[in-house]
Amino acid sequence: MQKKFRLAAILCGVLLLVAVGGLSTLYWASQQVPTFYEEIVAADPVGQRRASDEMLQRSTTLANDLRREGRWEMLVTAEQINGWLAVDLVENHPEALPETFRDPRVAVGPDTLTVACRYRQGATTSVLTLTLEPYLSETNCLSIRIRKARAGLLPVPLAGLLDRVAEAAHEVDLPLKWHDEEGDPVATIPLTPPDNEDDRRVQIDTLKLSDGKIYIAGTTSRRNR
Repeated sequence: MQKKFRLAAILCGVLLLVAVGGLSTLYWASQQVPTFYEEIVAADPVGQRRASDEMLQRSTTLANDLRREGRWEMLVTAEQINGWLAVDLVENHPEALPETFRDPRVAVGPDTLTVACRYRQGATTSVLTLTLEPYLSETNCLSIRIRKARAGLLPVPLAGLLDRVAEAAHEVDLPLKWHDEEGDPVATIPLTPPDNEDDRRVQIDTLKLSDGKIYIAGTTSRRNR
């Protein structure tokens, strides 16, 4: 009998060690920071401010171009977007992000956009990473296919994340619709309101992602009376 108790105690001890080791491994994996995110966040503040100013200038130019008839286009870099996220978003739009999210950054690859940010849940903070595939499903309609989501190195269940996205879209009156594409969730968002108060019609017909760059183009025309 004593031998059985001894074996049971040893077995329990082994299982406990395995459980603790497994939890430690999971925690370690959740705390890993993607290399690209670590490098972007540590970028030179002077360069970030310059890139933020460039992003604002391009946005202003685009806004002016949209008011005129004819073809328009805009090319922005991941560096400019990240500069804006690091500087202008923090200084002028601090309420734009929920308190649980901070330091958002992006990486742009061929046809893909990787979004990463620090995510705090209780006393634990990790880097949440989303791999997205944005594309124009039709004129003026942006679809975003969510390829994967991770907290550190660990996959993140998408159900809760999608609920949070839907809630945020509802709060800002964004008409967001979901559908499934080969097992991946896809969000579809109209880029312009269906009815404008003036007689301009803005049509976005091109969206291209390459290494470090996003190109968008379209046409502004007058509505037929």
